[in-house]
Order: sequence, then structure tokens, then C-alpha cells
Amino acid sequence: MSPRVVIAEDLHLLREGLVHLLQAHGFEVVAAVETGPELLRALVGERPDVAVVDVRLPPTFTDEGLQAALAARREVPGLPVLVLSQHVEQLYARELLADGSGGIGYLLKDRVFNSGQFVDAVRRVADGGTAMDPEVIAKLLASNARHEPLGALTPREREVLSLMAEGRSNAAISQRLYLSESAVGKHTASIFGKLGLGPSDDDNRRVLAVLAYLDAARES
Repeated sequence: MSPRVVIAEDLHLLREGLVHLLQAHGFEVVAAVETGPELLRALVGERPDVAVVDVRLPPTFTDEGLQAALAARREVPGLPVLVLSQHVEQLYARELLADGSGGIGYLLKDRVFNSGQFVDAVRRVADGGTAMDPEVIAKLLASNARHEPLGALTPREREVLSLMAEGRSNAAISQRLYLSESAVGKHTASIFGKLGLGPSDDDNRRVLAVLAYLDAARES
């Protein structure tokens, strides 16, 4: 069954481009809208598998898209949302993470032009995972470096966790850091332990670890 997606983007050409791109990769686009109120109605009415949302939408062109997505998540708990933004805005990332549930993503709009990475990010979010832009991660990391219990992590563990936040698998992390997969597995086990995440489904623990990592920025 094709994942159902709602798209919110005020620029007509980009909106149509996203529609065609996602349809070409097996998604069913159930709505493509351009304003905040339309987005909220579409998300609550359609309850899609994932929403791809531009932060700034009419009528305010401030954070209308994000606020509509957050309102929809209150109506539909756990609704997966991938936010697109022109620039890194830590406040937006914090608001998106505030309810502590998985299925979240925050990408800079430039990432859309790498279709493979973008589609992969949409799929990860639809599956309940995370897809955070490396530039967003870097800014959040700088803002919460002293936060506990993250302060207990070693520099290497923080590297591993930041790559987990981007949505990378252990195999991808091992290639990026030139480590064996078993070494990455040991680091992730140590991260889970230090963050107090007991035995459970590993995918769920990865999401919880990432949320703990990113959510710390809200409290700094």
C-alpha cells in the first residue's frame, strides 16, 4: 500500500515538483495545499502517513505551516511531519520536538534537490523515524553541549548520536566514521544505557535517544 502524503508549499512550481517527485517514488499525494488553514484541514481530514510542510505559509508567512502541523498533531497524536525550512531555525526544531513523539523531520529546502536523500527522509519519517538536517543537528548540538545526561556521552558517542538523528543506520554510521558495525553497535548500546533507555525494540530506542538528544535544546 502506497504511503499517503499531504504536501504544503506556497510556491506553485516547487509544490508541483514535490507532488511529481513523490508520486514517481510510489507515494499517494492525497492533498497539496498552499496555506496554513488548508494544511490543518487536510491533515485532520486525511490523516496521512506523512506530511511534508513548508514552515512559512500564507497568510502570515511566519511559521504558519509549522503551527498548522503542530495543531494537527494535537488532533492526530504521532502524525509524522517533515518540515522544510529555508534557514536553520532552532525555535522551529524545538517546537516540533516538544511533544516527544517520533515521526519527525526537519530539512533545509536545499535538500529537496537531492531527490534520493529527500525521498529517503520522507520514508523514514513516515515509518516513525527521524530525519534531521545535519546543519540543524550542528546548531542544536552547539546549544546543548553541557546538558545532562548528554554530558555523560563521549565525543565519539555524540558523533554516533548526531548521525542517528539524521536517520542513519548503523551500517551507514560505520561507513561515515570508518568504524566497524560492531563498534557502532557498542557505541549505541552505551548511548542507550547512559540515556536510561532499557531493553526494547531497537528502532524505538533509536527514536527515543534522538528525541532525548534534540529535546535537550528546548531546556538550554
